[in-house]
This record gives sequence, structure tokens and C-alpha cells, in this order.
Amino acid sequence: MTHAPQQRRVAVVTGGRRGIGRSICYHLAEAGFDLLINDILTDAALDETLAGVRSRGATAQVFSGSVADVSLHKRLADTAYDHFGRLDVLVNNAGIQVRNRGDLLDVTTEHFDEILNTNLRGTFFLTQHIAGRMLSDGQPTEGRSIIVISSSNAIMVSTEKGEYCISKSGLSMTAKLFSVRLAEAGIGVFEIRPGLIRTDMTAAVREQYGALIEEGISPIRRWGEPADVGRTVKTLVSGDIPFATGISINIDGGLMVPRL
Repeated sequence: MTHAPQQRRVAVVTGGRRGIGRSICYHLAEAGFDLLINDILTDAALDETLAGVRSRGATAQVFSGSVADVSLHKRLADTAYDHFGRLDVLVNNAGIQVRNRGDLLDVTTEHFDEILNTNLRGTFFLTQHIAGRMLSDGQPTEGRSIIVISSSNAIMVSTEKGEYCISKSGLSMTAKLFSVRLAEAGIGVFEIRPGLIRTDMTAAVREQYGALIEEGISPIRRWGEPADVGRTVKTLVSGDIPFATGISINIDGGLMVPRL
């Protein structure tokens, strides 16, 4: 007697082109997921990510566009269902940093709106849309999950990038809100708060924070790596932590542990 092969699960990863997003894609591919990778750019970095995903045995499609553009959210979800026939996981990883760090008293409405529209508003409404699709697509909802990548700045103050901190704090509440709304359907919602991670986004402050790490700003005295976050996502979507939702996991080397 022969059995039909089990259908692979499918994940959408926003901001999946490089850095933390790339590592998340790689770890999900290794866990047996096919992927819809969203990013605003299509370049050599994206090509490298696609090659890495496919070398790990996964099928990948690309959806180009900014999560800040809410008019694209339906088409993003349609692309996942059209190509793969299902959608099991959403990883909200896309986000932008402040263009120029500076005095909190000098934050402009334009820069504030730019950060909030991408990091918070866009993520909220994409999550809303994907959650609605998960609930209405006629497939079992138990075991699906939504991951929100926020930051240590969800709770730690950096006055030189106040609008970024506000956006990440809002993401923390977004994860909790959706965790309660979707719990009855068995859809787990989790927040990951990366600390000091070695990526292109932190390149400008590598020397400054590298010295602080050596001095013990975090008990684990090293830079975090994108793989530290990727492994965490892989664990959360595995279904091996079934009696949890709405939790925040600090991937930060202990940076956020209060100390005297």
C-alpha cells in the first residue's frame, strides 16, 4: 500500500532577504517549510537567500513590496495560497531603523510616520489579514503560528531612536492582542525580542556596542548572530510548545535581565 507524500507546510517571512530574515528562512527550510519571501528589494542578496533555501530542500517564491503598503497585503496572501495551496506560519520580520540617530527633541513627523508605518502599522494590518485568512480558508487552524520580531527596544529606552522604540513597544502589544484573539483557534502568537545582533542594520554601531559587550553589557559577552533568532523561530513553529501563546522571548545574551 502506498501513501501520498505529506504536504509541506508553508511560511511567509517578511524582510527575508538578508540578516535575521535570511536565517529565519534557512531554519524554516530545514524544518520542512516551503517559503514565500517578502522584501522591498530584489538583488544579489535575495538571490543568495533563495539559493540557500532551495539547497535546503525547500521551494521558495518571492513577493516584492513594502509591508507598509497595506493595499498589497491581500495580494501577498493570495500569492502564498496560489503557489502553495496553504499558509501555516507568518513571520513578521520586516522593519526599518531610524535614518539618523539624534535628539528625541528633534524627531520629525515625517521620520516618525515612516518608522511607525512600516514597523507597526504595516505589521499590524498584515497580521490582521493573514489571521483572517487562516481562520476562513477551511483548513485546520490548530498548530499554525504567527511570530512577531520586535527588539530589546520594546522595553529598553534609546533616546537617540525614540520612534523606533515606540514602534517596537507597539509590536509587543500587537503580539499579545493577537495571541488572545487567536488562542481558541489554536494559532499560537509569539514575540521574539532580539538584542545586539550582528547584522547590516547594526554595522554603524558595531564598534560602540562591541566595546560595551566586552565590558559586560550582556552577561553572555558576544554579539548575537542571526542564527540565534532563526533557531528560536524554528522552535516556536515546531508545535513542541503547545501550551503557550503570547509569550515574549529575549534573544539577547541576558541583556534585558535586571542587574544591580
